[in-house]
Amino acid sequence: MDISSGNILTLVFRRVVREDIGGFSLDSNMLRVLMELDGKQNLSEIAKKTNVNISAIRKVMSKLLQLKLVEPVEVTVSMLDEDFFEYLQAQLSLALGPIAEVLIEDALNDLGHQRTRFPISHAAELVDFVAREIQREEKMGPFKQDIVNKIKEKGY
Repeated sequence: MDISSGNILTLVFRRVVREDIGGFSLDSNMLRVLMELDGKQNLSEIAKKTNVNISAIRKVMSKLLQLKLVEPVEVTVSMLDEDFFEYLQAQLSLALGPIAEVLIEDALNDLGHQRTRFPISHAAELVDFVAREIQREEKMGPFKQDIVNKIKEKGY
């Protein structure tokens, strides 16, 4: 796995148990990071906890991978479904009219996601982004409340 470039902050790793662990020399950053790797936290969370900057994390993880002391964990990310987007568009259309579809597509592009691959964890960010387009407070409040209710209903 090459982690020398790109965004590695969302990657998740776990420790690999090796019998020859005593045969490796680990510096303090490597040891701190290795101890935090639990297969659940991403590297951004590990960097904050260990107070190790991203360039140092990148070097540490590269070395730990070379030594086969860690392995990547596939993280499954739940996505918003089409029903949610249809509801979002319907509610935004009530507040803004037919431009709602274009605003949602623009928001998705600005947030760096596609409609078919939008993480549930960013649903609130999407709602806030499109809600900014609603100028009248008497329409913005009900819009946000309806979408929050839909998010709760869907179990996001």
